[in-house]
Amino acid sequence: MAVSGSTPPSSPASGGAAPVALPAYRPGLEGVPATQSSICDIDGQSGILSYRGYPVEELVAHSSFLETTYLLIWGELPTAEQLRSFETEVQMHRRVSFRIRDMMKCFPASGHPMDALQASAASLGLFYSRRALDNPQYIVDAVVRLMAKIPTMVAAFQLIRKGQDPIRPRDDLAYAANFLYMISEREPDPLAARILDACLILHAEHSLNASTFSARVTASTLTDPYAVVASAVGTLAGPLHGGANEDVLTMLEQIGSVDKIPQFI
Repeated sequence: MAVSGSTPPSSPASGGAAPVALPAYRPGLEGVPATQSSICDIDGQSGILSYRGYPVEELVAHSSFLETTYLLIWGELPTAEQLRSFETEVQMHRRVSFRIRDMMKCFPASGHPMDALQASAASLGLFYSRRALDNPQYIVDAVVRLMAKIPTMVAAFQLIRKGQDPIRPRDDLAYAANFLYMISEREPDPLAARILDACLILHAEHSLNASTFSARVTASTLTDPYAVVASAVGTLAGPLHGGANEDVLTMLEQIGSVDKIPQFI
């Protein structure tokens, strides 16, 4: 079937050129390789996940989320000095502008947290909108700000929609522990912080999934990194992607107990 507005290929019988074979249409680009990745190797059927050649089991056992983040972004594990510097930079940029907090207070309490995160991540571009993509330091600064401020904004919205004021981050706490503190204003349980850090590592990279593809398309226009992340968050929120996790939690609550699993299925 000819595409509207196009000219059908000439027929060989009429003396024209042979028709050009068009590639098969694949809904959702299913099975169409878009790029090759040296960052992540994932085989869901075999239960294999590795980052930059490191099995994720080893990273969970011996690394931290920020160390793993450094590995994913810059391609190699940091030295002890590089890791300390990266951790310090993230700690120093955890706070967000009061203008962002005031903006979040205008969000409806019934709003979905992923929508709030998308809007908040995009708003960072208003404050750091140089778009100096040819400046390596600008890229580093954008990475640090996003890593540092997104947990603060997520925790802030969680409390704001309950009618409470956001809690200031604590510079003496590690990444996951600080997030738990901002959610509850209680000293986080070390085991809970370690489990959350491990979960962050497991979710840090899953190759070219939908949100990564969205981010790459947005980044290809040379927009700022904050718009790139906001685009990815919007894609992640859908029920056919990260939003499925929310549906799973709802399903588990409906099941209630192990003995009810057969009946539910």
